[in-house]
Amino acid sequence: MPDPRHLLDQLHHRQALAEKGGGAERIAQQHMKGKLTARERLDLLLDEGSFVELDRFVTHRSTDFGLDQQVVPGDGVVTGYGRVDGRLVYVFSQDFTVFGGSLSEAHAEKICKVMDLALRNGAPMVGLNDSGGARIQEGVASLGGYADIFLRNTLASGVVPQISAVLGPCAGGAVYSPAITDFIFMVRGVSYMFVTGPNVVKTVTHEEVSFDELGGADTHGGTSGVAHFVHDSEPECIGAIRELLGFLPLNNLADPPERPTADPVDRRDEALLDLIPDSPNKPYDMHAVIGRVVDEGGFLEVHGGYAENILTGFARLGGRAVGIVANQPAVLAGVLDISASIKAARFIRFCDCFNLPVVTFVDVPGFLPGVAQEHGGIIKHGAKLLFAYCEATVPKLTVITRKAYGGAYDVMSSKHIRGDVNLAWPSAEIAVMGPKGAVEILFKDEIARAEDPAAATSRLIEEYTDKFAHPYTAAARGYIDDVIDPRDTRPRLIDALRTLRSKRERNPPKKHGNIPL
Repeated sequence: MPDPRHLLDQLHHRQALAEKGGGAERIAQQHMKGKLTARERLDLLLDEGSFVELDRFVTHRSTDFGLDQQVVPGDGVVTGYGRVDGRLVYVFSQDFTVFGGSLSEAHAEKICKVMDLALRNGAPMVGLNDSGGARIQEGVASLGGYADIFLRNTLASGVVPQISAVLGPCAGGAVYSPAITDFIFMVRGVSYMFVTGPNVVKTVTHEEVSFDELGGADTHGGTSGVAHFVHDSEPECIGAIRELLGFLPLNNLADPPERPTADPVDRRDEALLDLIPDSPNKPYDMHAVIGRVVDEGGFLEVHGGYAENILTGFARLGGRAVGIVANQPAVLAGVLDISASIKAARFIRFCDCFNLPVVTFVDVPGFLPGVAQEHGGIIKHGAKLLFAYCEATVPKLTVITRKAYGGAYDVMSSKHIRGDVNLAWPSAEIAVMGPKGAVEILFKDEIARAEDPAAATSRLIEEYTDKFAHPYTAAARGYIDDVIDPRDTRPRLIDALRTLRSKRERNPPKKHGNIPL
């Protein structure tokens, strides 16, 4: 019978081989690029000592192109599970030091296994992507591996949170797995995502573009909207993933985690009285409103660099995690356009999937006019936002701080589309359009006949404002539940959340709706 100690020595040797990945030289090259290794990333992501590795001894099964002479335990991806703040999370971390992190049949099988476990056990899935793409030597087997992952991403969508960090190249078909997941993190100078790289672009379209311009972190964080979070370093990025997970439930049947707060639930904030400018045309920063209402001013903004005329993110009210959607008057007057509609719609649907109440702060003059918006499909894209709010059955709380004009009033979580608690500040203006535009339409002939058209216009605007530019007409019809002192916003929202804990609402039975994509 073999000596047990000898068998243990063999085990430890094999473990050491798996843990050193592509070897010291390639690890040094990874560090020279300013990148962490696959295992270093997991050490930062997971609670100390909590990682349990699976499939560390898996190897590829290919013999073509000399691959039978290049066999590394783990085959370029580290998989398993661990804890974040004591809560279960499944993970994979691609190892660029082994075959450039390229995806083989065996590599894909490892990822699929932990995805299946995450779905079966109801825990979030976090993928740390750093890969040269499909392993060309394996041909269609590697392509099939990608498709196996895409299918699992789709089936897990809305069941468990899925988070992707792109910490190196991610090109071709590889981009579609992160794209299906709920949130994408990127790091400046390290992360790249594109379907076709700069060389192919130059060949086909004759456009010259750098890797960073085509698919870098700032491009996807600000221009395309593909990335939800952009950071300056990997440790900062991975720390932000941990912070995000703290707001999310483990799965769609669980409640989001609650945390005790020292911020009094009945706190009134005097500064809210002075945030709205005297002139309706002057901007202000909606971040200031959110920060003075939520627990300890904490707001984890999502898509912060994209479609900045609307804000989305996570916060806590009375210790309870909520999703925040807010028009931003400091950018484009808070108008809704194509990008803002898509951004907010996707965020609302995520919140609805995972039992996060949606709190909406409204200051919206309408939808952005223009040929580019109409030809770009503002009708169908604006309808996405409307669809998302209408479809959502989680608690929906709305506070109108200033303007709520036209169809945008309806769309922004109004009472008519099942808003649960709709509040307004005394500064709210709820109308079909702004006073100036309304007067120019309603009194066009009267103004034309006036001896002093400018004076007549000014008088009529003042009369219209007194009659319509306030919240009381809407409140008289019950479209607004209450007009409140701005200082009471926090206690009123927390109290409303408590009353909605037992909310029961279901949509009509169906396979799924047909959102206007």
